[in-house]
Amino acid sequence: MSEGRHDPRKPLVSDTAMVLAAGIGKRMRPLTASRPKPLVRVAGKALVDHALDKLAEAGVTRSVVNVHYLADQLEAHVASRAVPQVTVSDERDQLLETGGGLVRALPLLDRDTFFCLNSDNIWLDGPRNVFGALSDFWDEERMDALLLLVSHAQAFNYTGLGDFHIDQMGRMTRRKAGRVAPYIFTGIQIVSRRLLRDAPEGSFSTGRLWDRAIAEGRAYGLPHTGYWFEVGAPEMIAPTEYALANL
Repeated sequence: MSEGRHDPRKPLVSDTAMVLAAGIGKRMRPLTASRPKPLVRVAGKALVDHALDKLAEAGVTRSVVNVHYLADQLEAHVASRAVPQVTVSDERDQLLETGGGLVRALPLLDRDTFFCLNSDNIWLDGPRNVFGALSDFWDEERMDALLLLVSHAQAFNYTGLGDFHIDQMGRMTRRKAGRVAPYIFTGIQIVSRRLLRDAPEGSFSTGRLWDRAIAEGRAYGLPHTGYWFEVGAPEMIAPTEYALANL
């Protein structure tokens, strides 16, 4: 088995992924004045293709990509992909945030469990492919969400305080106000349809659903064993390209 690949004897939890690509990308201006953030190029290809290529390498065959800002451009870009096969979730009428976008896409996802990731993610795998590592840790009976987390030392371009703590079993708690948390959410997760039960209507953040799962002891985190890059602003692109070329 080649490094970074999921053991084929242990199937992924799903063949399907949701790629969140409907944001306006304000922090990435002026690059997003005329194109959606997922089409900003880093290290020779569009951000969304970094995400979709990683899914394809892991063996994910279906993906749903939501669109809102400059939707025609993004829809045309992903239409040519064969692996993973892309279905578009149209949010042209209303920006629904992460939670609302997931709820709208549920009929297209057509799975009880699926991967979900941000379209502006760039990362390097550790010894295991991240989707395989998440699949191996996933427990359908105990979990409603499993988030891939990364330590500050392995996060490039990140200057925040972190997002979560995890206990020895992997159960998550949020960072307290004014404190530092050891782990940052990478934007990659496994989601059970249970997480979206009784969800609010319209626009809302997935964070509301995580908070309920945390209170119920059903939200878990898995530390990433490779590197992760925040690419949220134009000044983060060159350092990311340098690191990718030299790590």
